[in-house]
Amino acid sequence: MADVNPQAITAAELADRVPDIVVITGMSGSGRTQALHVFEDMGYFCIDNLPPSLVLQLAQLVGINTGVGRHLAVTCDLRSQGLFDELLDTIQSLRDHEMSCKVVFLDASDEVLIRRYSENRRRHPLAKPGETTADAIQRERTQLAAVRDQADMIIDTSRLRVAALRSKLRLAFSELTDQQLMDVQVFSFGFKHGMPVEADIMIDVRFLPNPFYDPAMRRLTGLDEKVSSFVLDHPNTQAFWRAWCQLLDAVMPGYVAEGKPQLSIAIGCTGGQHRSVAIAEATARYLERQQYHVTISHRDLARANTTASGEAH
Repeated sequence: MADVNPQAITAAELADRVPDIVVITGMSGSGRTQALHVFEDMGYFCIDNLPPSLVLQLAQLVGINTGVGRHLAVTCDLRSQGLFDELLDTIQSLRDHEMSCKVVFLDASDEVLIRRYSENRRRHPLAKPGETTADAIQRERTQLAAVRDQADMIIDTSRLRVAALRSKLRLAFSELTDQQLMDVQVFSFGFKHGMPVEADIMIDVRFLPNPFYDPAMRRLTGLDEKVSSFVLDHPNTQAFWRAWCQLLDAVMPGYVAEGKPQLSIAIGCTGGQHRSVAIAEATARYLERQQYHVTISHRDLARANTTASGEAH
């Protein structure tokens, strides 16, 4: 399967080339579980160690190829013993039912596989009593030869980091760009209600001009145009905003490159009513323009000060 840059083709073309079903197979210890986790993060319906004879039934059950836009990823390997022999026939059956299917075969050198089992202190799942890990690997390699020959994509993970494996699979099997695959959660909060523990990035905007001290805005929130304009148009905020966007531009691609599935950005002011809300909304809009998948929320807005007196926000 040739490498394709998702940003260079349309969403319709991406959807058209992504198969309905991906079968992940290959050598034990080569990274099948990690690969399945990547597909799970991409929104695929995932099943581990499914007997090949059940793939078609499962595909029909979850509505593959019925217009619901769902994709299926399964791992099939020799742990299912004789049932695995049906894999190639199952793939043909899927295609006969007009379901597109691709086979991803993960491999690694014998030396690497032996080292991985030694480091993890695990027994090869196919090793017979008295059989060495090397013997089990050779037997498995022989039994998988026909499937490897028919695979659509072969990935050697001998020197491949998990992040690189994730990147290869996303590039080949996702309808979305890397930015869209990362779920970015932007939320505002008030320090007086407690600091968030779940934030990957947290910024304190209590140094910005505070609308609370203007009686006309005290009972409003950062969602109101008057408050938002007051905060965002102030010269101090504009200087901060330029630096903030530069920081986001610097760090976000790094998180994407690492394959981080979810990133949480917390923006705090005193009460979570005015400044943090306005900056969080602007931040979400900025990241959306960069093609990130963004959700916005305001943790403490329900506690907003709605009277003419109270603690500064």
